[in-house]
Amino acid sequence: MKNSAIIFCFLLICLDVTTGYSQKKPFDYLDVFDLQYVSDPQISPDGNWIVYRRMGFDIMTDRAKGNLWMIRKDGSGHQKLTSREVSETSPRWSPNGDRIAFVSSTDEGSEIYMYWISTGKFARISQLPASPSSLAWSPKGDQLAFSMNIPKKPPVLAKMPEKPKGAKWAESPRITDRVYHEADGRGYIEPGFNHLFVIPASGGSPRQLTEGDYQHRGTLSWSAEGEELFFSANRSENWEYDFRNSEIYSVNIQNGKIRQLTTRQGPDRGPAVSPDGNTLAFSGYEDQVQAYQVSRLQLMNFNGENKRSISQNLDRDIDDYIWDSKGNGLYVMYDDKGNTKIGHMSPNGTLKQLVGDVGGTSIGRPYGGGSFSVSGNGTIAFTQTRPEYPAELAVYDPKKGTTTKITDLNGPLFDFRELGKVEEIWYKSSYDQRDLQGWVVYPPAYDPGKKYPFLVENHGGPISNYGDRFTAEIQLYAADGYIVFYPNARGSTSYGEEFGNLLYNNYPGQDYDDVMDGVNYCIAKGIAHEDQLFVTGGSAGGIMTAWIIGKNNRFEAAVVAKPVMNWISKTLVADNYFGYANSRYPGQPWENFEGYWKFSPLSLVGQVETPTMVLVGMDDLRTPPSEAKQLYHALKLRKIETVLVEIPGASHGIANKPSNLITKVAHTLAWLNKYRTSEKE
Repeated sequence: MKNSAIIFCFLLICLDVTTGYSQKKPFDYLDVFDLQYVSDPQISPDGNWIVYRRMGFDIMTDRAKGNLWMIRKDGSGHQKLTSREVSETSPRWSPNGDRIAFVSSTDEGSEIYMYWISTGKFARISQLPASPSSLAWSPKGDQLAFSMNIPKKPPVLAKMPEKPKGAKWAESPRITDRVYHEADGRGYIEPGFNHLFVIPASGGSPRQLTEGDYQHRGTLSWSAEGEELFFSANRSENWEYDFRNSEIYSVNIQNGKIRQLTTRQGPDRGPAVSPDGNTLAFSGYEDQVQAYQVSRLQLMNFNGENKRSISQNLDRDIDDYIWDSKGNGLYVMYDDKGNTKIGHMSPNGTLKQLVGDVGGTSIGRPYGGGSFSVSGNGTIAFTQTRPEYPAELAVYDPKKGTTTKITDLNGPLFDFRELGKVEEIWYKSSYDQRDLQGWVVYPPAYDPGKKYPFLVENHGGPISNYGDRFTAEIQLYAADGYIVFYPNARGSTSYGEEFGNLLYNNYPGQDYDDVMDGVNYCIAKGIAHEDQLFVTGGSAGGIMTAWIIGKNNRFEAAVVAKPVMNWISKTLVADNYFGYANSRYPGQPWENFEGYWKFSPLSLVGQVETPTMVLVGMDDLRTPPSEAKQLYHALKLRKIETVLVEIPGASHGIANKPSNLITKVAHTLAWLNKYRTSEKE
């Protein structure tokens, strides 16, 4: 009897230990470094193998890293492509599937490599002065086309005297006379132009095809016989100021002669030659100079005649598309109501949806993205995401009409983590009764009998969309005990052109009402409570957050991240300063001072009473730190509770470095938690 009692107690202890070890923990800061995701999946022509870029984060160097991996379509044979432990990108199958060309870094810079399927061997086939991009195989598999930057000397204004030998003078001044001379996340753009090249697939000397002071980059497509290469560019004299415009061209591989196939005002891009070589697909629109226009899928004959739109009935952007092997239509990717889908579109515009849940490559917040490729038999390889995981590799079987997720890169992490449950909601606009969409994320182990703080997270853009996709940042907020609400207010994409263009000369406008209507809806449902409301957002979401606290005092605390506070100053100092006039507000700032000021959150700063943290990257060129400081300084002068957080080395994409993503979330929570009351029954 005594032995039985001892055994029983031992079993109870073992059960307790087992239960303790199997308990899932909430998602935590350092888990960010353990996340992995699939990028750029490329399926072989016969549909049997897929090569993709496996992305992860290096905790020691604090950066994203990516290598190429291969896997069979059934999920077996998962293996690393090469033995190299350096960056590998842009895998592209040869037309007959016997080789894979890719780009990889070396000590001298990025180069083109070749991998032979039959032997598993690989070798570098180029020796280039700059990094190649936009790899494209010729139809016969004997050449590769690519784009590469050719440097150009900056203007010289003064001849300096020669300094004495060994003297340490100040660095030479940086001089530019270009419209576009810096880019967020990249910094100063060295003078030069991208040109098109071809190189033998067996290796050898690259040959330049294009000339002139124009940029030639983006998707490349060969003619069926391999005699011409199609591309998009703006080769007009006024190209720097005509920045929204681009045309479809072709260049003769032998003599460099260029044909222009489109002429309309607006962006025409992404040429894709049909299998028989007679038709070109491309996307774009006739520019109406407004806040948002849908990119439509177009077709034209090889000679540029008979241009026609085939996606006019979809009213969604189509920027990614691939011809089917018989030329009977194209596989297209598009966002629809916060979810990215792939379908097949016939030349008459008939669309058949095939898969959804594409994306998962935007780790920080639940933006769209992702990519896909198609084999000769119609098998689709794509990046799949759900709120429970970032991009995994999935395969669509055209015969069965089924989708199978064939990787589980994050299983070792998420099998032992409890994430916040994500719920889609729809509610009505109080302004015009439109249907509006949003998502609510509940804390892990959510108890509906308890009262939780409610955090509004506004998306950036504002011409963009959130969706039912994985988001590390929002999951970290939920793990700290917040119910998080993220809406797609008017101006968001994936709802059609009219919905997105409602912000033209009206931003912020009724999009503010849309966010507050969502808050009121959640209060009415018992999800949120009036005395525990918080708000945050970055970029356009920072603008909305600053606008919200200028319009009302309902929120306990706010975190305004990388905002625009003053449209007049922002427009003329940002890296994309040339792109705002007329598409956002009529005229330039000096022509429409009152209009620009009317929509500047700084105009409301005298009404702000909400304790506010202001957060910005110190290297932000899109919404420069001077914008954030205008809010901080104004609040300090008014003696409103505030603090300024400046993140060193961070550009507008603060979350590009994992530690900066953690810094952003940790400081946001630290500020909000100062004004958070305890959970109540």
